[in-house]
Amino acid sequence: MNLQYFDYKYSFPLESGENLAGFRLAYTTYGTLNEQSRVVWICHALTGNADVGDWWGGMVGPGKYFDSGADSPEQNFIVCANVIGSCYGSTGPLSVNPATGEPFYHDFPAVTIRDMVAALDLLRQELGIESIHTCIGGSVGGEQAVEWAILQPDLIQHLIVIAASAVASPWCIAFNEAQRMAIEADPTWRNKSDDAGVAGMKAARAMAMISYRNYDTYGFTQALDNNEQTNDFKAAGYQRYQGEKLAERFNAFTYWVLSKVMDSHNVGRNRGSIPNALGRIKARTLVVGIRSDLLFPPTEQQFLARHISDAAYEEIDSLYGHDGFLIEFRPLAGIIRKWMASRATEQATKTEPASSNR
Repeated sequence: MNLQYFDYKYSFPLESGENLAGFRLAYTTYGTLNEQSRVVWICHALTGNADVGDWWGGMVGPGKYFDSGADSPEQNFIVCANVIGSCYGSTGPLSVNPATGEPFYHDFPAVTIRDMVAALDLLRQELGIESIHTCIGGSVGGEQAVEWAILQPDLIQHLIVIAASAVASPWCIAFNEAQRMAIEADPTWRNKSDDAGVAGMKAARAMAMISYRNYDTYGFTQALDNNEQTNDFKAAGYQRYQGEKLAERFNAFTYWVLSKVMDSHNVGRNRGSIPNALGRIKARTLVVGIRSDLLFPPTEQQFLARHISDAAYEEIDSLYGHDGFLIEFRPLAGIIRKWMASRATEQATKTEPASSNR
């Protein structure tokens, strides 16, 4: 893994009509980029970072499905970049605003999935990548991948979208607004300091976990210790633990900005309609749903598959709801492997000489 930084030093227009006076993207690469390389671009989810081996180690690394080692037959060159608005080395709310010389904090401009992808594409050009063999992402990462395939129809050969949607649902927006209300209720949220709103963010993360998992997940993993309990429940402790865990690595300003990014996601915006936008995608596409997903239910992935011309749909049966895309490595790798092999078989069949009757 090689952590690097891309600095774009020109005015960067945003969908909102505002501009960033340049930006920085933190990114990692695995493997070597050359003429034989198979470029794999992995888009991270809401609170992810550029170190894909850190949060998706079951899919990326030696012996895993995406292997960039010298002995790997695919010769993968893997890229993952931390998106603008985040807090892992890329320009975000804690970055210094060149206009004031102080951190942006509450004044960081609104960004969208489309803005994020436009920045990723500038990095792609900087790296000299002309074609992406596979672009893959789950959740918000999947939304980036879809948007990229629409913006650059000839760039991506294979598109893999997991537990994502074409447009933010009212259900998803409601979850996000409830979380922002928790941050707003924290009296420190008004402060211009890095730790403003941290208690509110802990509560927000606890709310989010309910949407990332489901009834059965909690019943299995957070069951009662005994039938005599009246307090100190495992489920309650788990919620607090998740809030504390996020607070150790994140900030409320970034959480706020990225939740708004989720809300604004709509591939059909200024493109006539959502089906019209999805119809622009030329990449061979695999859409994967998770049967127990409450936040991005399988109907949303099925919609994507119906409206992308060369798309296949598969489904994972997971106990872990939306978070299944971060956990179910074995079935996910199996689905992708089978899908990739099916195209190889199709191509081999097409190139076989026609048999003759003698």
